[in-house]
Amino acid sequence: MIDQIQDAAMLEETASLSVQTVNWVRHWNEHLFSFAVSRPPSFRFRSGEFVMIGLQGEKKPLLRAYSIASPSYSDEIEFLSIKVENGPLTSQLQKIQPGDQIYLGRKPTGTLVSDALIPGRRLFLLSTGTGLAPFLSVIRDPDIYDLFQQVVVVHSVRRVSDLAYREELTSQLAGDPLVQDQALLQLHYLPTVTREDFYRRDRITTMIENGGLFDTPALGEPVLDPEHDRFMMCGSMEMIKDLSAMLEERGFDEGSNAKPGTYVVERAFVG
Repeated sequence: MIDQIQDAAMLEETASLSVQTVNWVRHWNEHLFSFAVSRPPSFRFRSGEFVMIGLQGEKKPLLRAYSIASPSYSDEIEFLSIKVENGPLTSQLQKIQPGDQIYLGRKPTGTLVSDALIPGRRLFLLSTGTGLAPFLSVIRDPDIYDLFQQVVVVHSVRRVSDLAYREELTSQLAGDPLVQDQALLQLHYLPTVTREDFYRRDRITTMIENGGLFDTPALGEPVLDPEHDRFMMCGSMEMIKDLSAMLEERGFDEGSNAKPGTYVVERAFVG
């Protein structure tokens, strides 16, 4: 059990952190887990942003940027995390239990938001590992289905057990009270596993090259078009570098909050 944060009064005096309670924890396998914490009434964020979270270290808080996996209207803040045995934060974070307390930053930010993209028809959400997290937020936001006709989640992992949220994504968010009807028609899930037997084993770069990105017939023309297609990417830096180069060769340009473009990446992500 993680010790409760004792000096909460001192922490609350700072401008950047609050103390929140862990609501639940779900362990997907020995390397991966999800958890949710209470949401402060004043906490506001856009679906797809990240925030600093952490635990108390020996002398100061251990903090790390985590993408928010819950939608912007949720009454709790959800995260997806890896487990690193010797990681300064994750070695302790993986031991949290409901009722424990963690630090939560007050100022979420990030580029994986619809505001950073020029309007389009198809939105491709490309992720590796826990880079799926911000897209779990994006696809549960009703506004995204009004902005794009098709939303495609591509999740690349090493092992089948690493496909967190697979059931929810395969069902196209069935049971979600706000987006289930739109997601049934517009959301598409393309998981791929690179190191175990699975029906799809291509890396995302290969899926772009061989057309595997268009495995779903409903997506229409199997050609990437900078005029209508938009991309968000989150995951390993190698993946982001390779995919960014591939997209720019095809006429896409990187966007930001200040200057929207045809693709965006999350450079603050580590996982």
